[in-house]
Parts: sequence; structure tokens; C-alpha cells
Amino acid sequence: MTSSASHVDGDIPRLPNGTAIAPRDMTKPEIRRFLSDLARSWPDAETELVFNTPYQLLVATALAAQATDASVNKVTPALFKAAPGPAEMAALGEEKVAEYIRTIGLWRNKARNLVAMSQALVERHGGEVPADREALEALPGVGRKTANVILNVAFRLPAVPVDTHCFRLANRTGLARGKNVVAVEHALEARVPKDMLRESHHWLILQGRYVCKARRPECWRCAAVQDCLYPEKELIPPRRAKS
Repeated sequence: MTSSASHVDGDIPRLPNGTAIAPRDMTKPEIRRFLSDLARSWPDAETELVFNTPYQLLVATALAAQATDASVNKVTPALFKAAPGPAEMAALGEEKVAEYIRTIGLWRNKARNLVAMSQALVERHGGEVPADREALEALPGVGRKTANVILNVAFRLPAVPVDTHCFRLANRTGLARGKNVVAVEHALEARVPKDMLRESHHWLILQGRYVCKARRPECWRCAAVQDCLYPEKELIPPRRAKS
């Protein structure tokens, strides 16, 4: 593995944020068992963003950058009522869009990007969201991860969005180690069985959000702990202090 990891605590490699990295990559049988266990843990896994159309998913995903899905879901109902499609969003304008999303981080830039993105969709794509990575990434405010979310969720293609949860789990467990999100994305595409590739994104996000947490992974609750190669597993839950 080529990585920017540092070495502390003996020979355990770590990412810059302190996350311990697995000492090796999982084997193919380990990968399938690991993901099968996650699939059973999250049988109905999908995005937690609320939307009705590919355009609304695009807007919600753009808003979710450096914000939680829950915070985005609080503002999008009113926003989508006022502007359900790109033509309406463009007509609404930056200042009025900003009023709907003030509770979201980076709301000024996001309001500007939403209006510009919506105008571009109307002018270049007839108001439709393209099912093409290059065309998506050419839209204002749309990066690689957002484009992959749209391809995966809206068009159900085997794209692999790598957010902080996916990146952490891929390195921590040995599923697909890599020094940055693009490297992990390519490693997941190469290593995850094709029949599990699209869904694996959702399993990893939910597992990272609720079980394999950044500060302290709750290994004792993990259904996939058998094949996980995380070198600092804690299989016994911490004792609660007596009140």
C-alpha cells in the first residue's frame, strides 16, 4: 500500500487523523464474507437523504457536503416546495435560495452553486440530470463524490462514492486500503465483487456512521468483526461508570 500514513504505537500504520490501518488487504473470500455480514446488518440500506427526483437528490447531496444528512433533510422540504426543479431553482435566485438553507454549513457558497448548477442543467441538458460522470462533474459545485452518489443512487449504476466513512472503513478493515479517496475508490472497484459493488457503498456508510465510528469503533456490536483486520479491535464493551 502506498500511503501517507504515519507510524506510531509500534509498527501500526495510521492515517493522518489517527485511524489505524489494517496490516494487509483482505483476501477475496474475506471480502465477500465481510460484506455479506454487513448486508445482513443493513438489509434495507439506502441513502438517508430525502428526495423525489434525480435533481432533488443532486441538490440534497450538494448541500450535504460538510453537513449531516439530517440537517439537510430539515431544509429541503421547504426548498423543494419552492423550487422542485432546476428551472424553478434558477428563477428563485441566489438570495432567496440562501434564505432556505441558512442552517447548513457554507450556505452562501452552496446557494450560489445551486443556482449556477440549475442554470447549467437547463441550458446544457434540457433540465434533466445526466447519467454521465463527466457531464455531472462539469456542473458548478459538483465534485467526484457527488457525481458518484447520483450515478449510484439515482441511476443505480455501480459507482462507488467514497465519503469519510467509506474511506475510514476501507483502510481500517483492510477492505481496500489507499492514501486518498480516489485510491480507495479504485481499490473498491477492483476488489469488491461486482454483484455487491453498488450496495456496498450504503453498507459502509451506515456501518461507519453508527458502529465503526471515527473516535471509537464499537467492535463488540459489529456483525462483520470476524474478517475485519483492524489492529485495535475492542471486543468487550466499556463498563459504564456507576452513578
